[in-house]
Amino acid sequence: MFERIDALHPHYDPELRLLTLTLDHGKANEVGTGILDAFEALCDLLEHGEVACLCTTSRRTSKSGAPIFVAGADVTERVGWPDERVKAHVRRQRSILLRLRHAPLFTVALSHGVTLGWGLEFLLTADYCLATPTGRFALPETGLGIIPGARGTAELALAVGPAHALRLGCTGEEISADEALRIGLCHEIVPDIDAGLARVRTFAELLRRRSPTAVAVYKRGLLGAIGQAEAERLCIEAAAYERCIDAGEAAIGRASFSAIRAGEVPPWGPRRS
Repeated sequence: MFERIDALHPHYDPELRLLTLTLDHGKANEVGTGILDAFEALCDLLEHGEVACLCTTSRRTSKSGAPIFVAGADVTERVGWPDERVKAHVRRQRSILLRLRHAPLFTVALSHGVTLGWGLEFLLTADYCLATPTGRFALPETGLGIIPGARGTAELALAVGPAHALRLGCTGEEISADEALRIGLCHEIVPDIDAGLARVRTFAELLRRRSPTAVAVYKRGLLGAIGQAEAERLCIEAAAYERCIDAGEAAIGRASFSAIRAGEVPPWGPRRS
């Protein structure tokens, strides 16, 4: 089931339906073509499999002992590439991260250490971001003659506001985990990776008790409503609610109400988003 994503070092807990990726590749978890292949295979798995919660983290450290989440894209592999190949490669990055953002399940990024460029853009695909106190975040791209091209320009302002997005993207300033929390780039600070993984398991336990279809439909409806006028947002909500009824999940919930109150997990159907 997970052979195609071996490069992402997956671990799956079938009881919680929790998939944990522990990145450990290249010199500093930089993302090149090979890792993109694995992330593309991950999208296929998430869109059609049974995973209910995804956590991506890293225990990687530099030679000096500095922790690393993702140090950016592997720009060195592009040396000698013609311009059109570079453009196509970044379009592919953008497409894969878009699929990750809209995966029909709950996703968490647990950042520990250096989170630069592509790594910061990856955070924007997660539904919830945890960081340890060692987290360091920056967008160095403008110093390389390019821009953040895989969500950093299109989506960052939605998360942190235009002023902070301009500060990070234009200047390349590095910020701490505390500052990332303050501006909304991450959502909780945890003492260390193990505490963060325990927090993710809490999420996964809660998700295990919920309808996979309802979770997927809620996420799709919420993301689809962002930026829409009120009337359109309400139409999207109505369609999402009725999808749960049409899928039979609302009937299961009604029939299992006493069992749910007793702490039991209802016999939810397969995810249908």
